[in-house]
Formats: sequence, structure tokens, C-alpha cells
Amino acid sequence: MILNETQQFKLSLLAALVQRSLQVRYRGSMLGKLWPLLNQLAQIVIYTYVFSIVLQVRSGINGFEDSSPFLFGLWLFAGLLPWTTFSGGLAWATSSVVSQPNLVKKVVFPLTLLPLVPVIAIFIESTLGIIVLIIFIALFTQSVHSTFLLLPLIWLPQLCLTAGLGFLLASLTVFVQDVKQLVDVALRLWFYVTPVIYPANLIPQQYQKLVLWLNPMAPIVEMYRDVLISGEVIHWMEWTISTGISVVILCCGLWIYGKLRPSFADVI
Repeated sequence: MILNETQQFKLSLLAALVQRSLQVRYRGSMLGKLWPLLNQLAQIVIYTYVFSIVLQVRSGINGFEDSSPFLFGLWLFAGLLPWTTFSGGLAWATSSVVSQPNLVKKVVFPLTLLPLVPVIAIFIESTLGIIVLIIFIALFTQSVHSTFLLLPLIWLPQLCLTAGLGFLLASLTVFVQDVKQLVDVALRLWFYVTPVIYPANLIPQQYQKLVLWLNPMAPIVEMYRDVLISGEVIHWMEWTISTGISVVILCCGLWIYGKLRPSFADVI
């Protein structure tokens, strides 16, 4: 597919904005882009201690010793990576329009790019965590499953879902400032109804399909664990449903954003 000049300009501008965003975010920090990884590792240590050592929760991964806290830590890491990428990108995208009034009031600036910048920036940051996780898995198991090559398929619904909700919430925040606070509360609730820190098989049987089919983040988290740790993909159906829901959310988010976009400059 050949892009026209306008599309090429938008892609170049998007890449420049993402690069600037990543540079500015940790400017003046000694550890720079390592902070997201360190935050995730700190969460893993805490959750591993509470759930694996204190509460004796087991991940139930075939072929491994369930008693290993280190394996449980890797299992947690595989679940936290997509969640922190999703929640961080969404929270940042929600304020992407109201935090850039100068760009919003420029007639020639493509406003569609604003919510995409934080989503892509956070996603790029997460790749460091994925590399670290694969290295840890290789050291622990002495092998790496070839199923990790399926990661791009998992990124598709993850990016569509984050971007779609980002467009929707970014446009609503222009008119209702309380949306940012509501998103924080909603993400906390969403986190606990997604099997990130507990295995999906602990969900009561009558609710498992409801969670895995209607919560698009649940299959994404499970697929990360499938391809990186288990080496066996068992959530294809749930991934398909999640992808469909995410694409619909992306289309709806873009449509609402496009409808409200002409009023941004007047309100901000």
C-alpha cells in the first residue's frame, strides 16, 4: 500500500511526537526509561510475596513446579506487562487533548494523533519488559517457546482497545473534567476483574466465560502467558472475541472523537 503525502506527513509527525514524549517523560531522571520496568519489578516482588508465599496461590502452569515463587513471579510479570501498558496508555491518553491546548488551537494540526502518542509511547516502553521477561524465562527453563512469535497477534487487540478507549475518553474529558477521576476508579476495578494477579481458574465456573468473553483485557493477559510461559495457546476463541470487541471500540472511539473534535478549540 502506497501512502500519499498527507499520510506520510502524519506518520512522520506521529513518530516525532512519540519520540519527544519518551524523551521528555524522564528528562532529568538518572534511571530514565528504566523506571517503568523497576516499578513493575517492585509490584512483582510484592504480589509474589503476598500471593505465592503468604496466601500460597499457585499458577497451575503445566510442566512446572507450582511451588516455585520465582515461576509465580514470572507468571505475574507476564500478566502485569499488558495490563500496565494498557492502563498507563489509557490514563495518559485521557488527558492528551486537554493537556495540549496550543496544539488543539492550531488549525493545521492533525488532532487525531494526540491520543495515539501516549498509547504508542507506553507500548514502546513495554518492549523492554517483554525482553527482560523472555530472558528470565530462558534462564529459568533453559529454553524459549517459539510461540512468543505470536506476540504481534496479541498486540493487535491490545492496541485497538487502548486507542479506541483513548479516543473516546480524550474527547469526553474536554467537556467533562471528572472523566479523568472516573477513569482512575474504573481502572482499579477493572484490574481486579481481570486475572492479572490470580489464575483465571480461580474465577467461579459460572463467571469464567463472562470474564473471558466480555472483558477484552482478560484474553490478552491469558494469551501473554500462553505464548511466553506455557508455550501452548489455549485461548484462541477468547482472543478472537477480544479482537472483535477491541476493533468495534476503536471504530466507535474514532467516530465519537471525530464528531466532537470541531468543538475542542472552543471549549479548551
